[in-house]
Order: sequence, then structure tokens, then C-alpha cells
Amino acid sequence: MAGLIEKVGVVGAGTMGNGIAQTFATAGAKVQLVDVDPVALERGLANVRGSLERFVKKGSMPQADADSTLGRLKSSTRLEDLANCELVVEAVVERADVKAKVFRALDGITPKSAILATNTSSISITQIAASTKRPAQVIGMHFMNPVPLMKLVEVIRGQETSPETTERTVACATALGKVPVEASDYPGFVSNRVLMPMINEAVYCLMEGVATKEGIDTVMKLGMNHPMGPLALADLIGLDVCLDILNVLHEGLGDDKYRPCPLLRRMVAAGRLGRKVQRGFYDYQ
Repeated sequence: MAGLIEKVGVVGAGTMGNGIAQTFATAGAKVQLVDVDPVALERGLANVRGSLERFVKKGSMPQADADSTLGRLKSSTRLEDLANCELVVEAVVERADVKAKVFRALDGITPKSAILATNTSSISITQIAASTKRPAQVIGMHFMNPVPLMKLVEVIRGQETSPETTERTVACATALGKVPVEASDYPGFVSNRVLMPMINEAVYCLMEGVATKEGIDTVMKLGMNHPMGPLALADLIGLDVCLDILNVLHEGLGDDKYRPCPLLRRMVAAGRLGRKVQRGFYDYQ
């Protein structure tokens, strides 16, 4: 397919990483999914298999296509197995220090011509790129959750990202069947700079007793035609991820309107992180 990069690596087998790997493999790319945690890697592969099974059951994908998708997806716990990839998409925890460590390693492993992309939802692309000797080939490729279903990909240029890297990334996202939207390197980019203050304000409404969680979500669904209420959406994203993004926004933009709600901090401290642990604002057991 025109524009598709055919040898792709994905670092991180969590919710976003396994979805990104599945999406590239479905489009026809050969994908190497890497996670240093073998348990997380197996869980991610199980999620891919389950997702493909649902597509087959719904009639939206033939069984033969699901089988060939799995055949194009390999897994490993070693970053060194990304040595022949033309594009690597990093999807590890939303922490700048962890991402910098991964990018330093990728810079020494991958071909000099390879594009190094990050799925970060808020951290500076320029800061991440500074960890490498190829900042012109570092770019943000921010997919939405759930990746196989959501059309949007934010393509974020760092200070040194080259026009050629941006052009190839946009073409690749289009080849995946996504709709790429280019953005400049500001905290939260577009999606989370707009979304996270809404979620944060919904948490304040809950903390202050303005309405119940069900009431707050119903107002936004029926009054604003949102498919999901902000508190349920926060559970889907992960409350720890929401907190990390708000901290980046607050620090990077210096405005108190991005200050994380104390209730959100307490929820994360208590381990109520959302759907991934079956407990967030709602219980999913």
C-alpha cells in the first residue's frame, strides 16, 4: 500500500502499544512488538487475538485476514530485535525519563534512516528528540484509544523534525486508514489540551458534590452529545495517565486551570486507575 512503512517496531505492549501493533499488521506491515516484561507482552498479544476474534465474529474481517495479521506480528523482550525496522513507535509509560532512555537505546539500534516516533499524549517531542543524534527523524504519532477503531492520529513536529519525516509519517498514517492531523509541539498538543481540562473539571464537580458521577456523565452525553461521559472516559484512558498529562500541562503551560483535582490525585494514590484494574470512578468487576 502506498505510503505504508513495511517494517515497523512497537515498544510497549500495553493498551496503546498492542493496538498500534495490530493496526500496522492489519494494514500489511511486518511488525515487531517489544516489551521488556514477558507477562505484559503475552497479555498484549492476547488482547490482539481477542480484538481480531471480535472483528471476525462481527463479520467485519474474514478469518483468513485475521490469521494473516497475526502471521505478520512477532514479539520479543529485546529492543535489539528492532534493528531492521524503518519506523519504531514508542508506547511506554507517560514519563519523560523513561521515554528518553528508550529513545537513546533505539538511536543506537535502528538504522540511521529509521523514523523514531512517540505515541506520547503530552510530553514534548523536542525534549524526547534531544535524547537522540537524529532529532530530524523524531516525531509524535499520537494514536487514540481504542487504536484499531479510532480514526485520528495527531502528527506532532518537534523543533528539529524535518519536513521529509513529517511527510512520510502523514503518508503512513493515511495508509493505515487513519486521518492524520498535524500539530506543533506544545504541551498536550490539541487533543489533550482540550480534553483533559474537561475531565479535570468533571472530577471537581464530583468532588464538590455538584452531581453524582452518573449525573455528570449523563449531562455530557445527552446535553453535549458526547458518546461517553468524562468520568467514564477517564476510566477508559486510565486515571494515572490523566494525572500524568495534567501534570505536564500544568508544568509546561504554567496556568492553574490545568492543576489536577485533589480527588484525581487521591484516586490514583488509592490504586483506582480505571478499567485496566477494574476500579476507577466506576467499578467494572
